[in-house]
Amino acid sequence: MRVAGIMSGTSLDGIDVAIVDIHRGRIDPIAFRSTPYSRKMRELLLSVSNTHTHTAAISRLNFALGELYAKAVIETARKARIPMDSIQLIGCHGQTIFHESGNSLQIGGASVIAERTGIPVVSNFRARDIGAGGQGAPLVPFFDFRMFRHPTRRRVALNIGGIANITVIPAGARLEEVTAFDTGPGNMVIDQLVSEYTGGRQTFDREGRIADQAEPDLLLLADLLRDRYYSKKPPKSAGREQYGEAFVARLKASGRELPDLIATAALLTVLTIARAIGPQPGDLAVSGGGVHNRFLMDHLTAFLPNMRVATARDYGIDPDAKEAVAFALLAHETWFGRPSNVPSATGARHPVVLGDVTKS
Repeated sequence: MRVAGIMSGTSLDGIDVAIVDIHRGRIDPIAFRSTPYSRKMRELLLSVSNTHTHTAAISRLNFALGELYAKAVIETARKARIPMDSIQLIGCHGQTIFHESGNSLQIGGASVIAERTGIPVVSNFRARDIGAGGQGAPLVPFFDFRMFRHPTRRRVALNIGGIANITVIPAGARLEEVTAFDTGPGNMVIDQLVSEYTGGRQTFDREGRIADQAEPDLLLLADLLRDRYYSKKPPKSAGREQYGEAFVARLKASGRELPDLIATAALLTVLTIARAIGPQPGDLAVSGGGVHNRFLMDHLTAFLPNMRVATARDYGIDPDAKEAVAFALLAHETWFGRPSNVPSATGARHPVVLGDVTKS
C-alpha cells in the first residue's frame, strides 16, 4: 500500500511529507519533501500555540493548514514524479497548538486534505490514546520498534525536534517492553532565542555556530536542571506550554547576552537527553532537525561515552523524514484496524486503534 505521511512539529519550521510503500511489514520510503512555513504563517501559528487564544483564529488556521498540507502532498508527488492516484492513504499528525498530560489539540483540516487530494486521510491520532487513559504522546515508538529493534543490542531512537524525545528498545524487546518519553526541550528554546538575537533573520542556530562561540551560564543551567520534570518517571510528555515564551523570559531575566543563553539552552537539551538515556551501553539513532546542529551532536557524543552515536540515516531512514514516515505507518495500521499506540510509552490502559478516518 502506498501511503503519504504528513508531519509538522512543535518547532513550527514547516511541513514534512514522506511517501512510502508498505507491504508485508516492509517500509520502503520513496519520496520526501519539506515545505517551510511562510514567516506570516509561522507567526500566526505561534500566536495560537499558547494556553489562551481566540477560537476564531484557531478555526481559520485549521482550514488554512488543511490547504497547505494538501498542497504539500501534491507537490511532493509531482516533484518525485509519483502519480497522485497511486497514493492510497494519507496520515496527517496535524499541528500541535496545545499539549499537556491527557489534553492535546492538533489542527489541520483532514476534510480539506481529503477533498483536495481525493485520498482518504487518517488524522487526530492522539485523541484515542488519551481516551484510553494515555497522554496521547509519544506515538512514534511503534515505528521506532519496527525499524530499530535489535536481537542483541540495546537501541535508543532520539528525535530532536522542538521537543526532544527518546524511544528505548532493550535488546530483543517485545513491544510492551519499550519505553518512550519526552526528555525536555529540543530545538524550541534555541530557536526562539536565535530568532530574537538575529531579528528574525534566522530561525535556528545553523550547525550550532552561535552556541559554539558563546559561553554558557553554568549556574543558570544548574538551576534549570532542578526542574522536577527531568526526574519524573515516564510516561511523560512536554510541549510549548513548558518551553515557550515564559521559559525564554526566565532565561533572559538572568541578564546574560543572547548568544550565551543560546549555548545554555543547547546544553540543557544535551544534558536532559543524556540523563534520560543513562549510562548503559547501546546504539543511539538520532533524527529531527537537531542532527544538523554540530554543537548538539558533538556534545551528545561526549556526554554519552557508552553509546554508539549515529543518525537515522545509518539505519536507512532520512533523519528529517522519520516522523512523517512514522505517521504514514500509523495511518496504515489504522486503515487495517490494528492498534499502534504503545501503552508502556503513553500510559494508556490498553492498545487502541489510533486516529479518525476521513474518506475521500
